[in-house]
Amino acid sequence: MQHILERAKKIRAVVFDVDGVLTDGSLYLTDSGEEMKAFNSHDGHGIKMLKASGINIALITGRESRCVALKAKDWGITLVYQGAKVKLPAFEALLQKLELDASACAYVGDDLIDLPVMLRCGLAICVPAAPALVKRHAHYVTCLEGGRGAVREICEMIMQAQDTLDAQLVTYLK
Repeated sequence: MQHILERAKKIRAVVFDVDGVLTDGSLYLTDSGEEMKAFNSHDGHGIKMLKASGINIALITGRESRCVALKAKDWGITLVYQGAKVKLPAFEALLQKLELDASACAYVGDDLIDLPVMLRCGLAICVPAAPALVKRHAHYVTCLEGGRGAVREICEMIMQAQDTLDAQLVTYLK
């Protein structure tokens, strides 16, 4: 775990896939064809704390969904790339926009489409439901499942590595 924390110390941006990471991967469709997703409130609060600790947060997803745009706005995430069927170009555009090297980014994915970015970033993370090939190329596999606290686990791990977690938690202990 120490080598993971060493990588996490250098992270300046965390990029999350959506389906299977921020959600459990289920896609709900209404009779009218509207897509719905369930997001975990603990994960959302982790994102807000990580953002408040100075880390850039971005979303890169292969699908396009209004609810993702709404949730990103709620969390204060402005770096949102939807419809990225091939994620590496979106990741490269993000790096250029933030003026960061790929080694300063963590990427969290759950499927094969995420591998090109995972192979390039400084800290590759996946959830337990990811296919074996994705797990083999991840530096870290979360203990918790996507949409069930995995994102909060990652946020707290990065803040712990960067000594910013206590500062985020202290406001709740007053």
